Amino acid sequence: MNTIAQLPIEDVQNTPDVRHLAIDKVGIKSIRHPVKVKDKTGGVQHTVAMFDMYVHLPHNFKGTHMSRFVEILNMNEREISIESFETILREMVKRLEAESGYVEMTFPYFVNKAAPISGVQSLLDYEVSFIGEIKQGKFDITVKVLVPVTSLCPCSKKISDYGAHNQRSHVTVTALINDFIWVEDLISMVEAQASCELYGLLKRPDEKYVTERAYDNPKFVEDMVRDVATALNNEPRIDKFVVESENFESIHNHSAYALIEKDKRI
Repeated sequence: MNTIAQLPIEDVQNTPDVRHLAIDKVGIKSIRHPVKVKDKTGGVQHTVAMFDMYVHLPHNFKGTHMSRFVEILNMNEREISIESFETILREMVKRLEAESGYVEMTFPYFVNKAAPISGVQSLLDYEVSFIGEIKQGKFDITVKVLVPVTSLCPCSKKISDYGAHNQRSHVTVTALINDFIWVEDLISMVEAQASCELYGLLKRPDEKYVTERAYDNPKFVEDMVRDVATALNNEPRIDKFVVESENFESIHNHSAYALIEKDKRI
C-alpha cells in the first residue's frame, strides 16, 4: 500500500493571516465561458461571455478558493438573464462563505434590425455587460451597453456651403436598475437620441435615408449625452446612471468626449 497517497494535503488558503488586512475583491478575472442569454423576441442567444468574479476576503484568511469560481460557472449552464443573475451571485457568495461578492459578465449581443426604407434585415452587435454585486445581503444589478451610432456636427453644417462632417460615435450607458428592463429597451433609448442609428446592411435607398436623417438631426457630443441622460432620467426602472459619448472625429486625429452621471435616489 502506498502510505504517501493517504497523507492529507494541507489547505494553505485556509490558514490564518497575521497582517490584519482585509481584501476588498479577490477572485478570477477574464475567464471566458459559453452562456445562453434571453432576448426580447423570446429567443435565446448562444454566446461567449468574459467573466470577472470576486468576493470579499476577511483580514484573518490567507486566501480564497479560486477553483470554486470555475465550478460555479460550470454549474450554471442554464440561460442567463438579468433575472437569473442574482441566483448565480448568491450561490457564489454562499459557496465561498463571503460577506460580499461581485460578478461582471461581458458579451456580444445581437439585435435583428430592418433597414429604414428597403426593410432588409441584418444583425447588429452591441457590447453588453451584466454587473451584479451583493453587500450585506443586498443585491444590486447594473446593466452596461455600448451603442454605436452616427453623429453629425451642427457647427460644420452651419458654416459650410454644402455638406457637414459626421462620425461614428460610441454611446455607453451604465444603469443601476430597480426592476427588469430589456437590453433592447436601453439600446432604443440611445439610438432615438442619435443623429442616426446604425444598421448592419443598407441598400441605396436606405443609405440616402440615413445620410439625410443625420444631416437633418445634427448633434454635438454634449447634445448626445444630455439627450440620452434626459431619456434615462425619465425611466423609473433606473435608479442611477452614467452616460458617456465618444465621437471618433472624422476631421481630427482625436475623439470628442462627454459624460453625465446621476444618482436619482439622492
